[in-house]
Amino acid sequence: MRKCLLATIAVAMFLSAPKLAVTQTINIDRVVSELEPEIQRTLLAGNIPSASIALIAGDRVIWTNAYGYSNLWARTPATPSTVYLIGSTFKAMSTIALLQQVAQGKFKLDDRVNDYLTDFKIQGEDPQHPVTFRHLLTHTSGLPADFGPFPVWGDTVPPSLDEYLRKSLKVTKPPLTSVTYSNMAYTLVAYLVQKFSGVPYKQYIQEHIFTPVEMMSTAFEPRPDMEERLAIPYVVDEKTGSQVGTVRLKASVWPAGIVYGTVLDQANWLITNLNGGVFKEKRIISEQILDQMFTRQYDQFKGTIENIWGNETAGFGLTWWTQVRDGDRYIAHSGSVPGYTAFLLGNRDRKLGFAIMTNGNRAHPHLFKLADRAIDLMKKYNTQKAVTAKP
Repeated sequence: MRKCLLATIAVAMFLSAPKLAVTQTINIDRVVSELEPEIQRTLLAGNIPSASIALIAGDRVIWTNAYGYSNLWARTPATPSTVYLIGSTFKAMSTIALLQQVAQGKFKLDDRVNDYLTDFKIQGEDPQHPVTFRHLLTHTSGLPADFGPFPVWGDTVPPSLDEYLRKSLKVTKPPLTSVTYSNMAYTLVAYLVQKFSGVPYKQYIQEHIFTPVEMMSTAFEPRPDMEERLAIPYVVDEKTGSQVGTVRLKASVWPAGIVYGTVLDQANWLITNLNGGVFKEKRIISEQILDQMFTRQYDQFKGTIENIWGNETAGFGLTWWTQVRDGDRYIAHSGSVPGYTAFLLGNRDRKLGFAIMTNGNRAHPHLFKLADRAIDLMKKYNTQKAVTAKP
């Protein structure tokens, strides 16, 4: 894809007022001329070997490019088709898979989860303070973080969903005591998707998320054609300060984010969320349910998420991070495993988005800053006017 798709790109966005729309024209050349120096500074400051980036406006990608090397030893330039591990950005995809079951009347968000578990139960639960589905999706369930790493080329492999949950599923404190970022909770989400749908989890995700959103290079296990585009994960050697390859991992909690993909696929996912749950006229989830995902669920936990993102208005929606900044509503989520960091940021009101994939280690604050800058530049270099929408 060309570095600059168009000098100016027109996109249409519908406002909340009926029969009104806004025509938005972004001067992408001016955006990129100011953004690219920031990208280069981000790579240096974050010790990031490579990054693939996409900018979104309305229902399309308006610009994409890549920087640095996906393989430092081979000096392989990164491209927008480079495959990275997307990490916890996947959690919102799994959440929509579960909420598709809500739409079918299988359960309600404030139901007790244990009432739907037959093969095993959440251990240690106080029946007076039961774990609900809403708790799972807001990291307030009392389930621990957990990870359970396994080297990809090691002699052992992660246990099955049933085996892992049967052994490990236990709360460490009552729900709503605090926010504890829990990969275990999202492993249970995967099991519940499988149980409610009657379809193996990976198959369900492929058929109901990846395929309709045209995420053709996103997978739990990279295909051979993806593997040859795979970025090497790097960490910084504490003694020398140089980039060194690190062990590629699987995990017991693999449904929480051991998924590989490209920034172009991530852009499609962000477009789906910014356009009311619709991708190329295919509805993935209802706009009403999506609005719940984007709404801060528990005001008592509002403020900076995980001490790394957001202002005083921030908080967990249903998996998505939310905040209001400069009068606009935002959604976001990061993903991180050793040697990879990813980030998605969307402006709900202007339907502007930023997606980035990197093979840098724990580079969150640098990506957050760059994302804000990118959105602000797209806001700066656009013109918009109200027009009458077609009925």
